[in-house]
Amino acid sequence: MGALKEYRARVIRNGFAEGIALKSEEPVSFFGCVNPETGVVVEKGHPLEGESIKDRILVFPEGKGSTVGSYSLYRMKKNNTAPRAIINRLCEPIVAVGAIISDIPCVDNIDISKINSGDRIVIREGYVFVDKDG
Repeated sequence: MGALKEYRARVIRNGFAEGIALKSEEPVSFFGCVNPETGVVVEKGHPLEGESIKDRILVFPEGKGSTVGSYSLYRMKKNNTAPRAIINRLCEPIVAVGAIISDIPCVDNIDISKINSGDRIVIREGYVFVDKDG
């Protein structure tokens, strides 16, 4: 590991995850923004449009949109197209419920400006470890 940074987080759904970050500065809706069959962001004009969130550590400020987003995230988990984990600046109820029912590790109260797409992330016991050198 290279330049490893450690951050304390609030746990929304406990669990261990590691992988490569995919970050959006914009909110994400799992209903309408992401194709649950493929895990690809399909929302026109979204910064992640065309990117796959499958098996990534998805980093974004907060969720947006319909409460159906919770079920959409669950559907993605069942389709094996979901992210490995979610990191939010502030996790709102739609993302929280989706992560909990889908058994996807989720944390918040993180300064997401410290994380970039491509960083290697480990989430464990309320801590987020960020390897800036991958």
